[in-house]
Amino acid sequence: MLSIFKPSPLLDENTEAWLIDAFLWAFDEFDGIETLPTNDIVLPTKAFFPDAVSSVHNMAEQVFKRVLNYSQMQAWPLQLVSPSLLQQKPFPQIVFQSTRRGSAAQLVSASHAIDVSYNPNQINQPQDLVASFAQTLSYIQILHRGALPPGGEQYMDAAVEVLASFMGFGVMLSNTAYQFKGGCGSCYNPYANRKASLGEYEHVYLLAMLSAVKNGADSDIRQHLKPHLRSVYKKAVKQFKRTVKESANPALLALTQRDVHVS
Repeated sequence: MLSIFKPSPLLDENTEAWLIDAFLWAFDEFDGIETLPTNDIVLPTKAFFPDAVSSVHNMAEQVFKRVLNYSQMQAWPLQLVSPSLLQQKPFPQIVFQSTRRGSAAQLVSASHAIDVSYNPNQINQPQDLVASFAQTLSYIQILHRGALPPGGEQYMDAAVEVLASFMGFGVMLSNTAYQFKGGCGSCYNPYANRKASLGEYEHVYLLAMLSAVKNGADSDIRQHLKPHLRSVYKKAVKQFKRTVKESANPALLALTQRDVHVS
């Protein structure tokens, strides 16, 4: 048929190829076999974040606790501190028995705890807060593992976001990849926005990829995306399915054929 009737892809071939390679890297290097079956796709709902809070720091504590749990990093020596108490420390020596995430992870030793803090400006933008915590935990894992992403160190910032999405935070990452400044200066706080390396389309594609790998788990993802991203998500799902169908990548085919239903 005439090529003019073919739908235009959401992402160009090179961008899509790197995202797939980075997703496979996250699976291979960060305990995907153990954690992917039980990984939630985290949604911005009361079901995922039910805690009542009484102060700015208390809210940060409750959100951090939830993000830590959904990241399956409970075994890590991490502690939340207020911004005024955050100090520069060398990255600790940390030893795990085998896996680093999931229910089987066991901490053997740690030279000291890792302090994590937060941006108080994000308290009124909880999706930014969740996504920022997820990025921080992703970065900590990469530092500990010492595994460079596809393309090398120059792609590190993007790889941090890929791993955060792989851990299940793709909805919040997609919703906060771009912040509309609007027409009211008092309604826009640039200090509350998280630092994003990947754009909305890239994050939505990663989200569609994770959902497909988990056999379409959490099919209500679309309703929790920003309205203009819902059709983008539908397009991303179609593009990924088409790519898998046409792919000769054994790692991608093996991953998409795994039984990773949510337990």
